Amino acid sequence: MKINLKDEKLNYCGRIDWSNPKNPVFVFPATYLQFRFFGRSAVITVENHHVCWSNYVGAIIDGIQKTFELREQGETRIELLNEEQEGEHVVLFFKRQDCCHEMTLKLLELDDGAKLLDPPEVPIRRIEVYGDSVSAGEVSEALDYVGKPDPEHHGQYSNSYYSYAWITARKLGAQLHDVAQGGIPLLNGNGWVAPPYYPGMEFMWDKLHYHPQLGKAVDWDFSLYTPHVVIVAIAQNDSNPDDYMRTDPMGLRAEYWKYKYGELVKNIRKKYPKTLIILTTTLLEHDKNWDDAIEEVCNQLGDERIMHFLYKRNGCGTPGHLRIPEAEEMANELVDFINGLTVPVWDEM
Repeated sequence: MKINLKDEKLNYCGRIDWSNPKNPVFVFPATYLQFRFFGRSAVITVENHHVCWSNYVGAIIDGIQKTFELREQGETRIELLNEEQEGEHVVLFFKRQDCCHEMTLKLLELDDGAKLLDPPEVPIRRIEVYGDSVSAGEVSEALDYVGKPDPEHHGQYSNSYYSYAWITARKLGAQLHDVAQGGIPLLNGNGWVAPPYYPGMEFMWDKLHYHPQLGKAVDWDFSLYTPHVVIVAIAQNDSNPDDYMRTDPMGLRAEYWKYKYGELVKNIRKKYPKTLIILTTTLLEHDKNWDDAIEEVCNQLGDERIMHFLYKRNGCGTPGHLRIPEAEEMANELVDFINGLTVPVWDEM
């Protein structure tokens, strides 16, 4: 039995391309489809649009997490569930990785006689994260490398479900838009994304499609989602190819970076006039001068609902990507910070 992918009993979350209402496109990590049904089996077919790494998707089916590898290009048919007996099931199908690929949902099929049930309740709280590979959960499942450099990998350890961003959202009981891309800096021309283009967050932040190897950039419609909390967690990748904030923190390049960082934050504020905005980085090793620069910008902005937050091991927690325990550490501190604020956080916009 084919299910209309726009059926009202399907829950979606994330910046999703609905230009073809029959076939939504997932771009960002932690983007998901969730549904409940009574039946025996569920199969989903997706079309992959590959950029790099091997590409994997995730699903949590009746509380059990599964991983599926996609064909590099073209369609992959994924058997989510196939039981002998009918029963009630809950499925969360999600994008594990960043824009190392995009994927189009082509078909959702349940067994004949199955019935879609009312979906799980959607959280009222909403957060949005602008970040890099740490916010995307890159290499998070490499548990033998806690506090160590990354192992060799081809994408199999990356899982947005274990990013501090999604862990934080779950602990707060909130929806999440995870606008995160591995290697993204603030400024175009720096970082690690898509050489020789090297787009930065100054380009990416307001886009739905942004990766230069996947076609024309498309703007995001901000009227579709207004977060109560925005977390801006970038700066770490601006040190490539030159860590000028470390070597010359008072120089012209450093001053320009601070100016552009302030412009990004002000642009976000224009989109969300009442949202709480938290400026931060992560535990991933980086020079303290980047955090000092963010503190300076935050003070200059003079907005009581724009705050700078530092983790206990900020910038010195690990030389590699954050593994699940380290992401939990970040999420716990971030949740405690948000819950401890005296300003209203969750008032409707």
